Order: sequence, then structure tokens, then C-alpha cells
Amino acid sequence: MTRVSVDIGGTFTDCVVDDGGAIEMFKAPTTPHEPAQGVLDVLAKAAEASDESLEQFLGRVEQLFHGTTLGTNLLLTKRGDKVAFLTTEHFRDVIEMRRGIRNLGHSVFDQIRPSYEPLVPRSLRFSIPERILYSGEVDLPLDEAAVEAAVATALEQGCDAIAIGFLHSYANPAHEQQAKRIVERLAPDLHVVCSSDVLPTLGEFERFSTTVVSAYVGRAVSTYLRELEGKLRASGLRGSLLIMLSSGLMQTVDQCHDRAVELLASGPAAAPAAALAVGKPLGQLDLLEVDMGGTSFEVCVIQGGAVPTTKDAWVGEERVATKMVEIRSLGAGGGSIAWIDSLGLLRVGPQSAGADPGPAAYGKSELPTVTDADLILGYLPADFFLGGQMSLDVDRAAAAVGSLGEPLGFNLEQTADAIFQTITITMAGAVTEACTKRGHDVRSFAIVAGGGAGGIHSAPIAEHLGIPTVIFPTAQPVLSAMGMLIMEIGQEAAKVGVWDRTEVTAEQLEETFREMTAAEHETFERMGLDLNDVNFVRSIAARYQGQFHEISIDVLPDDDREALVQRFRDHYEDLYGYALPWRAVEILECHLRGSVDQAPLTRLADPGDPPPLEDAKFGERQCYIGGSQVDVPVYYRDLLHAGHSFAGPALIDSRTSTILVPETFDARVDADRNVILHLRDSTGMPEVAGAAERARG
Repeated sequence: MTRVSVDIGGTFTDCVVDDGGAIEMFKAPTTPHEPAQGVLDVLAKAAEASDESLEQFLGRVEQLFHGTTLGTNLLLTKRGDKVAFLTTEHFRDVIEMRRGIRNLGHSVFDQIRPSYEPLVPRSLRFSIPERILYSGEVDLPLDEAAVEAAVATALEQGCDAIAIGFLHSYANPAHEQQAKRIVERLAPDLHVVCSSDVLPTLGEFERFSTTVVSAYVGRAVSTYLRELEGKLRASGLRGSLLIMLSSGLMQTVDQCHDRAVELLASGPAAAPAAALAVGKPLGQLDLLEVDMGGTSFEVCVIQGGAVPTTKDAWVGEERVATKMVEIRSLGAGGGSIAWIDSLGLLRVGPQSAGADPGPAAYGKSELPTVTDADLILGYLPADFFLGGQMSLDVDRAAAAVGSLGEPLGFNLEQTADAIFQTITITMAGAVTEACTKRGHDVRSFAIVAGGGAGGIHSAPIAEHLGIPTVIFPTAQPVLSAMGMLIMEIGQEAAKVGVWDRTEVTAEQLEETFREMTAAEHETFERMGLDLNDVNFVRSIAARYQGQFHEISIDVLPDDDREALVQRFRDHYEDLYGYALPWRAVEILECHLRGSVDQAPLTRLADPGDPPPLEDAKFGERQCYIGGSQVDVPVYYRDLLHAGHSFAGPALIDSRTSTILVPETFDARVDADRNVILHLRDSTGMPEVAGAAERARG
């Protein structure tokens, strides 16, 4: 069985092939203006490596998994569609008022920073007379004439999409669906999104905001997916094409067309699962998954072997309340541009050179980037980048980096080192924030490094923070793509119960779950999956009466209401350190996750007796370390085997990345050919297993 995953990044498009033999990894430049072409390019590389044509290669691929941040990029750069918003009369300002937040991430007293500008201006937000009560009863019928007038105005204003969000549509979606039919009749070319389809849950602002975001990016994402599927089929793909969701599940292309918001951060959402798959065999369940690509840096805090998810996410300044793998992201990657601010201080990012024009070393730009600094410092090989498929222009990189040196009073190497240290501190700050806001000590975790640039920068981050262990999986350069090969296929559903929230019975919950399960059965049958393979997980959203936020509680077989309430109280106390036993507990929503496990990854045993370490040595490269030039040994990763060990400083080159082993670390290769670094001055033991527990002890 041949399975392939493809992840589009800001600079490179990654591909992983698992055909029952060795796992193969490939990279090709991302094509921002035609992302489907980058996918075909990297698949062509995989086919070439197998001495096949692209048609022959795709003809034997049974499953192709794909992740893309197209929707995220459109949202962050404000390049989405012009959207009109139809909502219940008197509620059109909900998406602008939000929850009273003036500026996300900034002081509410900051009167200088401009106020938030919604994706839909007020002139395109239409109040429609209609009213459905929280019980689902119709209080005021839908004014169809008002909908028709709003559609006519939207067309006159050149809108490309319409978002529909009516009050209490989670209890009864009839008016939203009625309005959608009117829009489709009058304007069949418009992309229409209903809140009852995207997020049928409580909270008008969260539901409306998420719906608007889905409409804003939906047409472009849907067009791209259809175009990609068409090109893949024309190129020979006969197997299934599945898309990575931000929730950590995989779905078919057809299922994604009307819920584009679920594709935000679809690529990075797979990396934590890959990190956990690496950590578990080592006995390490407390992990910091870090992924540094060409344009961004992501970190995910995994504790106790559980990949965290959230429904409280913001993408830029937009609220997105669909379930997402909880990842902190910032503009810090290999293509991040170094610049000097108005105070004469060196800054790096968040602007990125991306794939086009890319770093100066790629030969198309004069912009100094992190990649250029890495090259000047000697960490990157000029003649072996991407396994020799691409040569780096050292002179062009030196000119770009050197242009910053004069105002800083630094020579070329000092400037490059300043860029390197600046980006390290920036990323270390993100790791610290992601950990400490959950009450964790970063030193009790191990880092699992991912991303093409993560090989060079992960160990310096660990060194800066005193993290004792860094793990570089064999798939480190393509960690997100690797994660897609182990993600579950399925979907999640939510339903708000129309019941007395403090007195809901186990029978009412059971009836709701039965309805949801029947609906998901139909979905899995359309996907061609065996229902006997589907694993259903039930949960509820509950809170103390009078509270604003709820928490999720799993529903176990034969649970009655008293057992659920007690489990809520116990979990609440575990999370917050106190309980409110005198308060009633409200059960608001039912959640159902149906999923099918994928086939396990191919794992090949490493030979028992490793060849001499010298056989893996590539030579030496002169690097700028600690203020002076040092000759650093270079090893070729494909020739490193289980049992090999050496001390830093050292470099490990491969066809898709380079690993930097700082002078404070020792390196060893484990049975799965992961490269594991241990901080020599840390109090823990070199063994990874149990490192976090020993650090806490």
C-alpha cells in the first residue's frame, strides 16, 4: 500500500512517501501564485526517485493526504473575498463589538492603535427581520423580501460571498437554510455559508465571527481544492484525496467545500501527532513540538501524551471557535527578514521573503534573512542545499547581511550572529509563553524539532531555556507531512440541547447522541469506510450555572447524569484548583467525534552493529561560533546508525535539512535513527526516557 502526504509551506512544499519500504522525503519550492503546481512539482520528484513517470507513480498511490495554510494566509494578509453578512435584525454589530475587546493582544487603554476593522464593513451587514427563540420555536417568520433586497445590494457592491448568521440557529436552522436557498436562486455564483452548517453552537459572536471567516476564505479554498483534485486525477491519481483539518482529523475534498474555516492551520495541526509518535517509544510524553519552516515558527505543548485542542482560538484579529489543535504561531522562519527599526535596533520578522523572491542566497532578492545569516555563519552548506539540487549564493547573502552591519557597527559575521541570536530569543520567548501560561516549567519537557529550519535553530532554543533534551526525528524536515500519515480520518459534530440545562436526563443525552451518530454513519458510508472500523467518542460541554465558559467532559458507557456532574466537578477542580459544590451544573452541548485509525507507519529496524562513525563523516565546515571561526565536523545523516554518538560542536547534513549540535550538547542516534541531543550541563540523565519526570524530581 502506497500512501503519500503533501504539506504546502511558505517556502517549500514537503512530501512524504510510505510504500512499505523506507520512508522517503522530498521538498520542492512552493509556488505561491499557483500552489497546486508546487504539489505536482514535489510529487514529480517522488516519482523520479522511483524511476517512474508522474502518472505511473500516482497510479499506485492509494491515499494522498494534503495540508495547506492557504486559508490562513488569505486571512492574515486580508486577501479574502468581499463578504456580505445577513443576520437577525438589530444584531448586525455583534461581529464588530465582539466581547468588548478593543485590540487583541494590546492594552484596552491604547488610544493610538487603530480600532479593529471587521472583515465585513457595516454597509454590507444586513439586518433581516426574523426571530427564532432559544427553544427552536419560530417567533417571527423570515422576511424573504428583506433577504432578496440584501442580495441585490450585495451584488451591486461586488460581493463574492455571503455569510448568514441568525439568532439561535443552532436550535433551529430553518431560517438560515431558507435564506440560503433564496441567495442560491438569485445569485448562484456567490459562495454562501450558514452558521448552522459551520458552527451550530452557543455564543452569537463566536458563531457569527467563525461563519464570516469561513465565507471570507471559502471560495478561494474551495476553488483551489477542486483545481488540485482535477490536476491530480488528470495526472493519474486513482486513490483517495484527503484533506488535513485544523482539528487533527482528515476529511474528503467534498466535505471541506462548505467549511473552509476548518482548514485554517491544516498543515501545522499534524506535526504534534508526529512528535508524539516519536516520543511515546522513548517513554517521553511531555513534549514541546517546535516547527520552524521558511515563514513561521509553531510550538505545541504536549503534556501526558495528549495533543491539546482549543475552541478559543484567534487567527490574526479574527475569532475562530471551531476545534483546533492548540498551536502558538509567529512570523519567525528561515525566510524572516532582518531589518533595523527607527531606534536603530536589529529586528527579525515577522515579514518574510517567502518562496518568491526568497532569501538573498536563492539568487532573486537583496533581502537579508535568517537563512542568509545561517549560510554566512557556516551552518548551511552552499553546495549541498536540498541534497545538491539547489546552490546557495554566498556572495549575494553576504551583501544582503552586510548591508545591516554598517549602521550596527558590526562586521559580516557579527551581523549574521546577531540575526541568529535575535531569532533564537524570539522563538525561545514563544516557547516560554506557551508553557508558562499553562503553569509548566519548560525544563521538564523535551523538544521534538520539526521543519526545514528547525534543524539548525532548535538546539540553540533549548540551550537558551535550559531544556535538557532535543529530539530530531528522521522526518524532522517534513514533520507536518509525516503527521498526516498517522492522523485519524473522520469528523466532529456538535449539537446544542433544547432542554433544562441543570436537569437534563441521561435519556435526553442518549437520544441526542443517537441522532448525531446516525448522521455520522451516513457520512462515513459516503466516504467508503467500514462502520465497524469507526471509533466514536462522546463528550459534553458543561459549566457551573452563571459562568461564561464551559469545559469538555468525556461521556463513558452507562454514565448517568450524577456521574457526569461529579466528573465535571473533579475535572474543574483539577484545572482551576478549586470547586463550587453549592453551584448547579449546566450541560449545554453534546459533541461526537467519529474517526478511523490509519495504517501504522512502516518502521525498519536499524542494523545491530553500526559501522565506524568516521564512515559517516562528511568532512569539516568552518563556522562562526563564540566570536571566532571554528572547524566543525560534518556528518551525513543517512550514514548515521543506532549507537553512534559524538559531542558538539558538530553539523549533520541531509538532503532536506541540517542539524546544528552546539558545543554544549552531546548527540546520539537511537534504534529508530532519531538524533537525540542532551545538554551536557543539565541535571538530567542522557537517556530520553523519563527525562521530564527526573527534571521535575
